[in-house]
Amino acid sequence: MYDNLKNKNLFNMDETIARDIFNDVEFPWEVLAKIGDFIIALGKTLPEDEYELRGDNIWIAKSATIAPTASITGPCIIGKGTEVRPGAFIRGKAIVGENCVVGNSTELKNVILFNNVQVPHYNYVGDSILGYKSHMGAGSITSNVKSDKTNVTIKYKGDIIETGLKKMGAILGNYVEVGCNSVLNPGTIIGSNTNIYPLSMVRGYVPKGSIYKKQGEIAEKY
Repeated sequence: MYDNLKNKNLFNMDETIARDIFNDVEFPWEVLAKIGDFIIALGKTLPEDEYELRGDNIWIAKSATIAPTASITGPCIIGKGTEVRPGAFIRGKAIVGENCVVGNSTELKNVILFNNVQVPHYNYVGDSILGYKSHMGAGSITSNVKSDKTNVTIKYKGDIIETGLKKMGAILGNYVEVGCNSVLNPGTIIGSNTNIYPLSMVRGYVPKGSIYKKQGEIAEKY
């Protein structure tokens, strides 16, 4: 049931250092509460010839490029070849994969970014998971708290799925493209190889291999 929402159908597990966090759980929102503790345990096992400890529970790959004006709070792991640009704000509980871009004025908090993810310009990503090679256009954000402060639910084909979470942003599968200045509302899940039009307001589940034009207007790509 709900196969399209399962981790195995959203992500390429070979493209994240956090692969083991997905063991024994079916759905991505079940991972969010585990990120902080997982980073601390994993960080202590990282090879010292590839990663260095730069503060309290902050492990950064020696091949990563970190701008002097970026702010990074632990626990955090930043992978090989990743670029963290000026003014980036990483608030903790963040796993940033290899060859990622965390850009100008981008804020991350309680997230997993798979390898080759780009959040390059004025993005907010909180309580979210971004799959391999997903990209968020300039100004696009994940909204992670409902305005009435009730628990986040997921709307899927007429069903309402309870997450039990007060905070949950968005889940992006592999190769998702989010257009500029879009808002991904709490509990949004976007299947792999999907494009979101700029200036979109997205809620619920968007199928893989589709083009999201606006609420109620989703076209198949193939």
